[in-house]
Parts: sequence; C-alpha cells; structure tokens
Amino acid sequence: MSQQSPLPVSATIEIVEVTTRRQLREFVDFADRLYADCEQYCPPLRGDELTMFDRKKNPVYEFCESVEYLATCEGRTVGRICGIINRTANEVWKVKKVRFGWFDFVDDKRVSRALLDKVAQWGKERGMEYLNGPVGFTDFDHEGLLIEGFEYLAPLASLYNYPYYEKHLEEYGLTKENDWIELQLTPPAQMPERLQRISKVVMERSNVHVDKVKDVKTLLKKYGYTFFDLMEESYAHLYNYSPLTPALKRYYSQYYFSILNFDLVCIVVNEKDEIVGLGVSMPDISEAVRKAHGRLFPFGWYHMLKALKAKQYEAIDMLIIAVRPDYQGKGINSVILAEQFPYFLKYGAKRVETTSIMETNWKNQANWEMFPHKMHKRRRAYIKPL
Repeated sequence: MSQQSPLPVSATIEIVEVTTRRQLREFVDFADRLYADCEQYCPPLRGDELTMFDRKKNPVYEFCESVEYLATCEGRTVGRICGIINRTANEVWKVKKVRFGWFDFVDDKRVSRALLDKVAQWGKERGMEYLNGPVGFTDFDHEGLLIEGFEYLAPLASLYNYPYYEKHLEEYGLTKENDWIELQLTPPAQMPERLQRISKVVMERSNVHVDKVKDVKTLLKKYGYTFFDLMEESYAHLYNYSPLTPALKRYYSQYYFSILNFDLVCIVVNEKDEIVGLGVSMPDISEAVRKAHGRLFPFGWYHMLKALKAKQYEAIDMLIIAVRPDYQGKGINSVILAEQFPYFLKYGAKRVETTSIMETNWKNQANWEMFPHKMHKRRRAYIKPL
C-alpha cells in the first residue's frame, strides 16, 4: 500500500475502535505499510509502540486516557488515529484539549475526516473544548506535522508524514497553534575558538564544571532522577509541557538509557554537585532501524547494535539541551556545546541535527550561531474548537 492507493468513489469508510491485541498490532503496523515505498520514513521500534498503548506497562496512563481507531474500507485498513486526554497538562495549562496523534491515512479526505470526527466526538463526550495535534501523550513522544523538509531523512527521534497531510488538516478547519523548526549543522574541522573561550570564562565565573559520567549505573547512583527535575524546570514554560510522575521518569530512563553513548552525554554541575545543565546527543541510527524494519527480532538487533557500537557516525542527533532557570543566560549552553564538540569530531559526524525547537525559542536557536547551519525542517501543531 502507498499514499497513492485510490479508494472507490462509492466506497464506505468504517471506523473501528481498537479493543483487541490483534487490532493493536494492525494499528502499529499500518504506518509501515503506508510508507513502504518512502525512503525518508524511519519506522518506530515495533515493540516500543506496542508497549506505548499497554495500560498496564505505560505509566502515562496514571494521568492520561486514550482511544485508538482504525479506518477500514472494503476489508483493508486505510487509516489510524489515537485520541488522548492528558488531564495533568490540561490542568497545568487551564485548557480542555483532546489531543490526536499516531494519525496516518491514505490520500482520501473521507478517511482523514472520519478519523478526526471520531476523536472530536470522543473528546466532546468527555467535556473537551479543543482538538489539538498531532501530539503525543507527553513531550517525549513525536509531535508536530512535518510541513517543510520532506526530502530529508527522518531520524528515529521524529516522525515523518507525506506532504498531503497538511492539506487534509487545513481543510478540516484545523489552524496553526505552534511551529517547531529543526536545524542541520555542519561541524567545522576544529572547535570555534570563541566557543572554547566563552566556555572557560563561564565555568570560572559561575563556578561550574562538567561531570563526565560514563555509564547508567554511575549516573543513577550520583544523581538519581534529578536530571528529569532539571528538564521539568527548564521546559515547564514550553508548549503543551506535561509534568512527569516518578513512575514515568523511571519508564523513560529504561527506554532511553539503553541506547545512549555516554561520550555524548554532558552533565554540568555547580559547587554543590547539583545538575544545572544537561546535554544529550545520540548517533543517528535511523538507517539501522530501516534495515531492521523497526523489529529487533529475529535479526534487527544486529543492525541496531552495529550502529550503536560504530566508531564513526554519519550524523548525530542533538536531543536535549536543558539549563536550570537560575543559571539560564549565564552561558551554560556554551559549556555543553564545547564539551560535546570534540566528540562530534571523534566520531567523524558530517552533520549534527537538532530535534524540534519552538520557532519563538530564540535562546535555543542562538546556541547554534557559531556553527554553519540551516533550518531544514518545520513542524506544526494544529488546533480547532469543538
């Protein structure tokens, strides 16, 4: 199946709620079939996707509820959508939003409209006033419809969608609420002298230093989950941010730590050994995930392990830069970048890609001024009154 699969004019679109394990597998697998011929698409890890919607395993369900739907036509799946109510985020932001995510469909407006209508109805029945998406349960999930940069490969850390999605959402009446941009950097042959100088001055002036933690065990022993506390303080004002529970912090730690290269983790601490800055990058393993088709078994683990243990990386994804609010504006970002830069060179990265940055987050965008870079992708979250 591809995005070009036409549906008969007289065809009936049926919307089916996902209630069985078999239907959930179909929900997860549909996107891989839809994008089977798309070179830019990177499939998610199938096992993680199945766990995502497991009410017993994913602690996000402590404060969220969700519903998953499949769209079918003449016996085949032609679309999917997930409706989400994040009660904590709604309380924090004083809104009544029903979110939608995992939204994929063939290029037929009857399909996309029927799926959105179903989530909107589900949300209204629960007192929601706005339809918002594409976003996930929390900020750690994929969010934002790709509206620029379709020609670039999608890393594992972000979603991909066909260009026709934008028109479907706009014709449904959804309008822009927030945009993110993504930057692609070209590391110079040596560290910019200005960056090195600023980093040294900042460390002396603010009495901070880099603690080069080498493994998960040491990280948890020294700092527990306080790095998540730092992220919450840093990101609390950003779009749709949802505070994390202790169980969710453990869950995300188990999910992400197993694939970290600690050369690419930078922890900045003050004289009290409190974390005041955090930088996390990881090798772009999307090509390995493509080869594995998103499945670790029976042989996908080989491609993943080979990519993670490689001595050279084509690209590195800059996932996180977070600075404690009382240290913001003091140049801690320069310390993080100066510490990570030698590893970009060590691994021979030809490009470094940021994850999504809010278009109004000028402080974050200023981090990259010392590097050759370009804005190569744009993502959008939409909203519509119900």
